[in-house]
Amino acid sequence: MTYEEFADARLGALLRYAVMLTGDPHQAQDIVQETMVRVQLNWRRVARTDAPERYVRRMLTNQFIDWRRGSWARRVLLRGEADESVAAPTDHAQSAVDRDQVRSWLSRLPRRQRAALVLRYYEDLPDGEIAEILGCAVGTVRSSISRALATLRAELVEVC
Repeated sequence: MTYEEFADARLGALLRYAVMLTGDPHQAQDIVQETMVRVQLNWRRVARTDAPERYVRRMLTNQFIDWRRGSWARRVLLRGEADESVAAPTDHAQSAVDRDQVRSWLSRLPRRQRAALVLRYYEDLPDGEIAEILGCAVGTVRSSISRALATLRAELVEVC
């Protein structure tokens, strides 16, 4: 597989993943662009891995965690391309309210915890793959997710 073929096939999915991490489509584009430049420069090494997409996703995740500019990390917008297999919600206002609430809760989490939740619940990855992407042990992934969910539960109790 060439770099161009990889980019054509996976760029959309990587961008959706980055939007989930950053919450800002413009910031997500910046992170994906910077990551893909690095991927292109190191394509031979990336292509030799067993799972190039997983390797690139890890690069993107690390780029997100290390990014230290501005207050963009405080906003998380859960928006991706619409899944045509899912029926459209009938109450668009309630969907927006729900999305804003989740955005607010996720924005309060540390970046690693947020990344772990997005990888688990948005990307539907098992703990082993999440650990590989985040560069940590499986137990660390589980504790990060547990802490993040505990924080979100506490937020929910405060709201109710």
